[in-house]
Order: sequence, then structure tokens, then C-alpha cells
Amino acid sequence: MTYIQELRRFVGHRRLINPGARAIICNDAGEVLLQLRADFHQWGLPAGGMELGESAWQAIRREVREETGLEVIRGDLLGIYSDPTQIITYPNGDEMQVVSIAFIITEWQGELTDGDDETLALRFFPLDALPENLFPIHRQALLDFQAYEGHCFVH
Repeated sequence: MTYIQELRRFVGHRRLINPGARAIICNDAGEVLLQLRADFHQWGLPAGGMELGESAWQAIRREVREETGLEVIRGDLLGIYSDPTQIITYPNGDEMQVVSIAFIITEWQGELTDGDDETLALRFFPLDALPENLFPIHRQALLDFQAYEGHCFVH
């Protein structure tokens, strides 16, 4: 049982603040990796919540491995996303205000596998042809990545 699942036993669907991380992973053609999320049936970045005793870097390495099969080796900080627009309501009614650290993954290895139950599909997209059904809270990180000049964004 994850940390958030444990908390849900006590607070039900009430809004929680959930620290997490998201990854921008590009292939050699400069296309960004997105996953078709099983919960919302929308395309989003590989991402997820931190667990107790885990750093944001450890969390993104674990989430990327679980959701894509890829091993993250190195990355840079893109930004911190904690704006109140980062609120989501899951299909089961659980509410979250996400505080997420976005990483640009600069080195990774492995083959894509969408073996976990959170991922329906994985695909690399050109930045100028992202899918219309994009997970809303990931849109700003993708815009920031397009404008990235080596400085961290804070939202």
C-alpha cells in the first residue's frame, strides 16, 4: 500500500497535497515521451508521487522504470509546479493538489515497455504535434521545456 493509499483510509476523498515528480524524456529526434494514462485516458508525462523515505530524484527514477521500463541515469531540473491549477480529481473522487518537481532526463537506457496497469500506451511525440487530449497539469511543463534555457521555472 502506498503512502497516499494509507492516508486515504483516514481522509477519504478529501483534497491532499501530494509531492511528486514528472519526467521529460526525449529520443534522438527530439520527440517527447508521453504515456496514455489508464486513469484519465489522456496523454501525460511519466510521473508519480513520492513515497515516504524517498527523494524526488528517487521517485522519478522509480516511476519512469515502473511506467516505461526505462532506467533513468541523469537529469536536470526543469521546474517546480505547485500552483493551485495543479489540482486534479481522480475518477474515484480522490482530490489532489500536486506539488511536482519536473526533470529533463538527459540520459536514460532500456527499451519501452508499458507493462504496468497505469499505462495504456507509450509514444514519442514531436513537440509541435502533441496530442489534443493532454493531461492538463502536465501542459505547463511541456511549454516550459520548449522555452528552457538552462534556468528553473517555478509555478
